[in-house]
This record gives sequence, structure tokens and C-alpha cells, in this order.
Amino acid sequence: MILHKVKVYPSKINLPKKKQLAWKIAEIASDNAKLNKKSIEMVINRIIDNASVAIASLNRKPVITSREMALSHPRKNGANLFGFNSKFKFDCEWAAWSNGTAVRELDFHDTFLAADYSHPGDNIPPILAVAQQNKKSGLDLLKGIITAYEVQVNLVKGISLHKHKVDHIAHLGPSIAAGIGSMLKLNTETIYQAIQQALHTTISTRQSRKGEISSWKAFAPAHAGKLAIEAIDRAMRGEGAPSPIYEGEDSVIAQILDGKKALYKVPLPKIKEEKKAILETYTKEYSAEYQAQALIDIAKKLNKKIKNLNQIKKIDIYTSHHTHNVIGTGANDPQKMDPNASRETLDHSIMYIFAVALEDGNWHHVKSYTKSRANKKSTIKIWHSIRTHEDKKWTKKYHDPNPRNKSFGAKVIVTLKNKKKIIESLDKADAHPFGSRPFKRDNYINKFLVLTKGYISKKESNRFLNDVQKLKKLKSGQLYKLNIEVKRSNLKRNKKKGIF
Repeated sequence: MILHKVKVYPSKINLPKKKQLAWKIAEIASDNAKLNKKSIEMVINRIIDNASVAIASLNRKPVITSREMALSHPRKNGANLFGFNSKFKFDCEWAAWSNGTAVRELDFHDTFLAADYSHPGDNIPPILAVAQQNKKSGLDLLKGIITAYEVQVNLVKGISLHKHKVDHIAHLGPSIAAGIGSMLKLNTETIYQAIQQALHTTISTRQSRKGEISSWKAFAPAHAGKLAIEAIDRAMRGEGAPSPIYEGEDSVIAQILDGKKALYKVPLPKIKEEKKAILETYTKEYSAEYQAQALIDIAKKLNKKIKNLNQIKKIDIYTSHHTHNVIGTGANDPQKMDPNASRETLDHSIMYIFAVALEDGNWHHVKSYTKSRANKKSTIKIWHSIRTHEDKKWTKKYHDPNPRNKSFGAKVIVTLKNKKKIIESLDKADAHPFGSRPFKRDNYINKFLVLTKGYISKKESNRFLNDVQKLKKLKSGQLYKLNIEVKRSNLKRNKKKGIF
């Protein structure tokens, strides 16, 4: 790996493109490096993971809306739409829009956390849609996805967006553009221009994840994917981009992030070096914000330890800066304590999540978020007794550069009415790659079977799982096999009319 220094240059200094971060990203996207075997297997895991959560969300309102929009853009030789028979094709950017929303809606797929946040699985729907429309092979798709993960993970390591309240899709646009460029075997110049366009068009604020969180949280990554596809298309036609997008005097860094005195350090593999960043990412066992995963495990353990939950006086959670300020009481969002808040808000409230997991001794992607569940009096009592606190020891663990030492856990102190304290601590979620029972292929398959039960036939389930595990062998034009068909009568419709 090479650690690239990225800073702002005044316009009078004409920074050569080969010294620009966007060019360096484009170089590794176009280098045709050998594919790492473990990375290939992990891509397959993540395609299974994405399919699981996408099918489970097909009849949720944002996904229905995104699907209705995509249905208005049929294309003879296009891409597939989750749920529809593969003979139906749609413009790839609209298939990416709908499929990407389905993948993101439940907040139940993979994650990578460092200087910034990310859900790298968001790269897969747009890259797959372009691959289907362009009749690429399984190996082509693997190359694109592995590149996209590499770019997003390393941007997340090097550049904090949330510090300036910029949404994390600003790293997703460039990673998708790089992944598509890699898959299509485009030259460095074309990918370079597309990366810059994609970044320029995907800058948005974190208000989408603040206060009363709306359905836009599900749409946002799909929007980035759609914009990245369009950026690639324009660049392929010879169009340029705002440049240098990272280092310029009026660039993203200069005017939106750390400013003209900024110095970022972004790691990237050497040219021709195998890309392994996907192996540093992790999926979710529970449908909740990733920093809640270990705390759900803690709550389940405490459920067995505390015989009478009515005896709880208060609960203090000591954790990292990020967890305290994003999903904890440090966010200062009253909505995070409101039983009538949206599902999107509740899955970003560790106080709510911990209270429900503590009471139920479990977590469910639908039942744990219902209005009746959130309004249960005993739950509200525990929920409102919880406070989070930043502990610098946990913040340091959160930012540890060694994946084995990096931690997204917490220490929980439950104080009972008799003043007895019960303490439980966990560094990593049990399902984390370095947790007590890391997710393997069988776990991904089981997650798929559980989440798709009742939506697809056993025959279709077996067919998909068989085909996806043969991804390396899928030939040009066979990527429709990664689509999953649902009985049409089981797909809900939105009768409200829009423009399309």
C-alpha cells in the first residue's frame, strides 16, 4: 500500500493530474491487477447478503416507490429489477436506483467504519446493473466490485466527511465510478474524469441522518449510484469534470471539508497489487446501525443475567465518540427517545435498540421496530433510563488502524434500584470477522433463507444460491442469473402518480 498525501493547491500552481488523488484512484481502477481469491469469495458473500435484505424489503414503501419509477424506464437490452422476471429489462441507471434502494432500506447489509462511515455493499447494485446491460461476465463483475470496495474503504480511512456534516455517499460516488470503469476496462483518463464528476455531484449534507430520519436515507446511496453511472457515460463520450476535484482552490476539500490548510493521507494499493480491502469490511447480524451490533449482543447477555428488569434504575453506556454522538444521547436528538419516531430514526437510537434487545433477548428486523413495540410502557421506561458517554479508550479502539484491534463495542453498567451494578463489556459484535462467531458462507446463506422465506419459492432460492456461488464461471450475458424473481401478485404497487 502507498499512503498518498492530499492537500489543497492554489490555482496558480497547476497540479499535474498524475499527482491528483482522482488520477491515482483511476490508475488502480485501470491496472488490471490479479484478483485475490479471498476477495472473490467475499464478493459472493456480499451479493448473497445484498439479495437477502433487498428481497425482504421489496414491499416497504421507499422500495415500492423506487420500483414504480424504474418501471417507467423499460429497455430492450437493459438491466434486471429485483423481484421481476429476468426477461423484463430496464435502463441500468433506473435498475440501479430501485435495486440500490431495496438493498439499503432495512439498514441490514455490510459496513466499514474508520475516519468516516460507509456501507460498501451499496456499490454492488449500480455495478451489477451496468454489467447486465453491457453483457459482462462474472469475472468482469468481480473485478468491478473488488475495485469499488478498495476505493471506498480507503477513502473512508483517509477522509472524514461527517466531521463537516457531509453525507458518506460522497465517497460512494467515486468508488462506484471507479468500479464501473474497472469492470468496463476503461482507460485511466476516462475513469479519472468520471470519478471527479461523481464526487462533484454526490455532495450532500448529513441532515438525512439527523433528527427525524426519513426514507431518503434508503434512497441516498441509490442516488449516488445513478449519478455515478451517468458520470461514466458522459466521460466515455469525452466530457471532462471539475478538476482537480480534491485538491483545487475551490474544491471539495478547500470549501467543504478541512479547508485550504488540510492534509489528508489516503492509502491505496500499488499499481498491479491485489485488492483486499473488502476483507476488512463486515456485515450485520441485526437490522440496526452497525455500532449497535455489539450492544445488541451485550443486551442479549444481560437479558439472561437480570432476572427482574423492573429493578433497573439506570443504564450507562460507555463507548466511542462516534457511537455516542451519532446514535447515542450525544446526538441531542429528542426524536431518538420518541416512541412515535420513524423506523429510520429508531435504528439510529442505541437507547431504543438496547432497551428492546434487553427486554426481548433478541432482535428482529420487522417486529423490533413496530409502533406497538416502541410504545410498550416497560420498554419506554428502560429506554428513557439509558445515557451514553464517550470514553476515550473506546474512541481510540474505534480508530485503531489494525483491523484485528479496531473495536465498535462498549461497556455497559446497569444500576439496579438496590444500588447493585451489573457490568458487561464487548469489543466486537459476535458476528464480526474477529468476533466470537464470525460470519462465514453458511451464515450468509442462512441469512438469505430467513429473510427471503415467504417471498420466493424454494426452487428459485436454490437456483439463485447455486448460480451466485458459480459467479466466476458465469459468461458474458449470464449475469441475469443474479436476479431473483418474486411472484408478481406478491409485489405491492404505489398508485400515486409522479412525473414518469
